[in-house]
Amino acid sequence: MISARSTKKFTVLENSASAATVVKKTSDGAKCATSPSIDTSGLFKSTLSIEEKVAIAMSVGEETVTVDELTALYKAKEHPIVYDGFEPSGRMHIAQGVMRALNVNKLTSTGCIFKFWVADWFAQLNNKMDGDLKKIRMIGQYMIEIWKAIGMNMQNVQFLWASDEINQHADEYWSLVMDIARVNNLTRIKRCCTIMGRKDSEEMPAAQIFYPCMQCADVFFLKADICQLGMDQRKVNMLAREYAGDKKMRFKPVIISHHMLSGLKQGQEKMSKSDPDSAIFMEDTAEDVKRKIKKAYCPPAEVEGNPIMDYAKNIIFGYYGTLTVLIEGAPVTFSSYEDLELEFKADKVHPGDLKAAVGEALNRILEPVRTHFAQGEPKALLEKIKKFKVTR
Repeated sequence: MISARSTKKFTVLENSASAATVVKKTSDGAKCATSPSIDTSGLFKSTLSIEEKVAIAMSVGEETVTVDELTALYKAKEHPIVYDGFEPSGRMHIAQGVMRALNVNKLTSTGCIFKFWVADWFAQLNNKMDGDLKKIRMIGQYMIEIWKAIGMNMQNVQFLWASDEINQHADEYWSLVMDIARVNNLTRIKRCCTIMGRKDSEEMPAAQIFYPCMQCADVFFLKADICQLGMDQRKVNMLAREYAGDKKMRFKPVIISHHMLSGLKQGQEKMSKSDPDSAIFMEDTAEDVKRKIKKAYCPPAEVEGNPIMDYAKNIIFGYYGTLTVLIEGAPVTFSSYEDLELEFKADKVHPGDLKAAVGEALNRILEPVRTHFAQGEPKALLEKIKKFKVTR
């Protein structure tokens, strides 16, 4: 089980030095978002220093906007609120499953409260599962089950269903959405529609114009101090910062955007649920994992655009901190990704040997999930999910 509070498999400071962080200063200096007082009883309280907390949080992202604000936030609050929203839209791949669990455990180890926004209405707006809300909610429950099985530490984690929360607080929520729509023009909102996996020029139903306004509203509705989503969601997160500035709010949400794990085929910038061979899914069999990794693109001595090296860096080293590769019949253990990269670039690690090592490590990581879904209600739930048609 992965844990940000253990040293056996997962160290909270792992890879912090390798995070490619972009720092963008704001005119109002180092400030942080605030939220109303919350019940902190039962929450994990971190004893880490401010510097350690900031380093861990930054290790989650490829970009942090801004580091000064993040530092000020940790100085001001023991339990910053982190938000991430996800559409329940089909089977979960390892980027959503393993990487998300690693990142959540890192952030909660610093004392953060992590709010998952289960965006069922958003999935319906985006026509996932052909807009069938019952199927969408079933997939949401499946995803939560996976995170429990993979070892996400749930002590500081909350799952909030969008449709339930919005219905219970309709006046507050829709007032925010309407105001965000009012202060932004249509061109600005349409630029954000790429967050749904749509192109700027793509024909889309009018319902999807609501989507960016709603996602922007989520940040303020959930009283989020930190938006922790993928780089593909950056546009709407920046819209939230712009809105905070337009409304002269004292603090803007900090943005920590994580890396998008590439697909297994050449040129695939990220995994695709509609292309099963482009991704490793959380409940894939051991044979499926071996087959997909064996077929994956992995050019010798090349790191850029190499999905196997990407998985080694962000999944294997993130989870275990090491990787053992059998080279010419002898096991060689790399204690850091940087060491592996140097040897791979020097053509001292054969792609076939690396694939075998990555495949074996992935199967060890995924075994608890397979066990969880092998019986009882989880098994029945997965069988239903696998029958659903994935819609783009």
